[in-house]
Parts: sequence; structure tokens; C-alpha cells
Amino acid sequence: MAVMAWFKKERKPRTSQRERLEIPADAWEKCDSCGHIDIREKFEKALNVCPECGNHRRISAEDYIELLTDPGSWRELYAGLRSADPLEFENYPQRLEVAREKGGEADAVYTGTAKLDGLPFNLAVMNFRFMGGSMGSVVGEKIARLARRSLEKRTPLVIVSTSGGARMQEGVLSLMQMAKTSAAIAQLHRESIPYISILTDPTTGGVSASFAMQGDVVLAEPGAVVGFAGQRVIKQTIGQDLPDGFQTAEFLLEHGQIDDVVPRASLRDTTARLLRHMQGQRPHVEVAELS
Repeated sequence: MAVMAWFKKERKPRTSQRERLEIPADAWEKCDSCGHIDIREKFEKALNVCPECGNHRRISAEDYIELLTDPGSWRELYAGLRSADPLEFENYPQRLEVAREKGGEADAVYTGTAKLDGLPFNLAVMNFRFMGGSMGSVVGEKIARLARRSLEKRTPLVIVSTSGGARMQEGVLSLMQMAKTSAAIAQLHRESIPYISILTDPTTGGVSASFAMQGDVVLAEPGAVVGFAGQRVIKQTIGQDLPDGFQTAEFLLEHGQIDDVVPRASLRDTTARLLRHMQGQRPHVEVAELS
């Protein structure tokens, strides 16, 4: 037995030289459409577009401003406008305070001037975090002022829309903004000043029934819900089943209600190309120096 013990190898427990890497739970993101799970950084690099199925997740108004403007060129306008409570709607002032804490001080739309590939233009981007991007008096006034500024300066206008519709707490005053913004946009049309409308998810209610659908060119992100009333209301009204994909950007494109569906990664280049084309300028092409 002693001889056999010489040939028996005693196994000693090995200590691992590798340290287990722990990835925080909040570092992962999950696609709501296909369920694909990936590191948040990958989603952010892809502009919050799922790398697996191409689903376009919502991004903030600040992200759209960064996407559509040259670095350092954005200058906000009309930031001091604030919603009042003329109808004394119950708890409306308190809801506004909560909305400002969540969505910022600019109400439901940022308005300003910027440059895109060196081309000056005016830009409005709706802020869905502020009461669902609802259009009240401040939203209508800021967009109307920006349209008038485009008219005075003869500068192109771009509006990125996302909204649940009119702001019910302001009643008929919010509905009046549809007419006010539409009249301001009509002046741009008469003077042949370019206006590009970009629809994101969702663009509904009074916004879709006014300035959002009145662009010289109307673009939309893939999968964006665009419409006036909800599908359930429409179905109950007409008493018929609705077709597949109803109120999506692709459905509207197929039926001629918008001009193109543009992936988010191509939105900047597409907008810049359209602005140059609509002003009769040559395409922005960088020519490499010959060695």
C-alpha cells in the first residue's frame, strides 16, 4: 500500500487567479420590441436604436438638438415664457411645477437657432417629458414666434414633433394654438421659406392636426405612431377593424401622407441635404486634397 501511495497524485484545491467581473444591473438595456438585451453603451452609440431589430426607442429633446446641430451652434430663444393658469384648472400650477422638475424649464418645446453643416436654420424640438409634449399656450406661442423669426430672417425652419396632443388644462386656449401655428406656417409657404417637419413617436392630437403635418417635407422615424385620435376611438366611430400597421410611419408613407421614413442615424445628413436642396445650394461634399 505504501508503494501505491507513491504513484497517487494528491489533488490540491487551486485558487482562481481571475477576479470575477461584476456588471451592474443598470448597465444593461432591454429592447421593448424584440426583447434583445445588451450593454447600455451599445444602445447609446446606436442612438437608442436596437441593434437586433432596429426598433427606435424614444430619446430626449436634448438628444435631438445635439443630433441636428453643429457643436456649439445652438442658441435657445424664448426660454422665459411660462404657462399661466387662466382657467384656474384644479391642481394645474402644481402639475406645472412637477413637470418643470421632470422635463426642465422650457415647457414642452425647445426653440432656438443653430447651424447644420454650417447652414443657419431655426429649430424647435418638442419635449415629451414635459406633460407628454402637450401643446398649451406656451408651445403655440414659441413655435409661432420662431416661424415669424424664420420669415423675418428668411431662415429655414425645422420642427421635431412628439406630443400627445392639446393640453386639456388650458381648454380652448390650447386648441387655439392649432390655428395660430398653422397661420404662421402658412406665411412661410407664401414666401417660399423652407420648413421641414420631423415626426417622432408619438405625434398625435392637435400637433399632428396642425404644424406637424404642414411641412414642405414631412419626415418620420421608423415605427413612429402618427395620428389624431386613438385607434380605439376610430374603430368605435367607423365600426370597422383597422388595417395592420395603422397610424405607423410606414403606413402613412405607403398612403402618401408623409414623404419619407428616415432612420435616426441618417436623420442629420438627410435634413442637411434637404435644407441645401430647398435653398438651391450645391451639395455639401468634402473634397480630399490631392497629394
